[in-house]
Amino acid sequence: MNFALILFILVIISGVAWMADKLYFAPQRRAAGIDRMPLWLEYTASFFPVICAVFVLRSFIVEPFKIPSGSMIPTLQIGDFILVNKFTYGIRLPVINKKVVELGSPKRGDVVVFRYPLDESVDYIKRIVGLPGDVIEYQDKRLTINGQPLGYSGGEPYLDPESMRYAKEFIESFPVDLGGVHHQILNNPDRPAGNFPLERFPGFENCQYQNAGLTCKIPAGHYFAMGDNRDNSADSRYWGFVPDQNIVGRAFFVWLNLSSLSRIGGFQ
Repeated sequence: MNFALILFILVIISGVAWMADKLYFAPQRRAAGIDRMPLWLEYTASFFPVICAVFVLRSFIVEPFKIPSGSMIPTLQIGDFILVNKFTYGIRLPVINKKVVELGSPKRGDVVVFRYPLDESVDYIKRIVGLPGDVIEYQDKRLTINGQPLGYSGGEPYLDPESMRYAKEFIESFPVDLGGVHHQILNNPDRPAGNFPLERFPGFENCQYQNAGLTCKIPAGHYFAMGDNRDNSADSRYWGFVPDQNIVGRAFFVWLNLSSLSRIGGFQ
């Protein structure tokens, strides 16, 4: 369901009704001494300010999403309701998602929502680990970017609430000249390091798959995205690169989780 398109259609319908009422129907009612709107106007014109405000807020400022799976555990949990900043990476026209004002671009370590490249009616959320032009190596469950290995510390047991199996929790750190950010990830020692399905995707020729991992050169205008739950995430390792035009925005805030109220206000 394309909710943005539905909302846009409602804005048009209610806006036309609102304008017609202001210019034509309201003067007629005043002349006839009638105070109340007809029922069809009450359910169209009167809702226009609210629908328009929601449309502008959702299209250009923030948009809510719900986390449906455990691919971003431990950073995001199943059932988290999050907010996504819609203008961090530029202003896009709603419905067609065309960028009209350039304000920035995703950085390594950003958690972003994007339209799934193989089915753009579906929204995905992952962490950006590689930028256009980067060479990404994922070998034995460790990342190297442009020849620089990321740092890993920790390794404490963590019960994955989705699989109900213990994984190991690490802090993954980017080198300073690659952003210097760090975040938590999970690795399941019982899962193999490689085992990626070799289905061709746009830019497949930029990748070489090995038994223990892969190496990819990210094409211009694309990003490499991975879930923090590394052994329980369908991401760029499996279906390829994220085009810039598919980016929806940067996730930054948990505003509700009905199963764990303590998570409200978390994330960044």
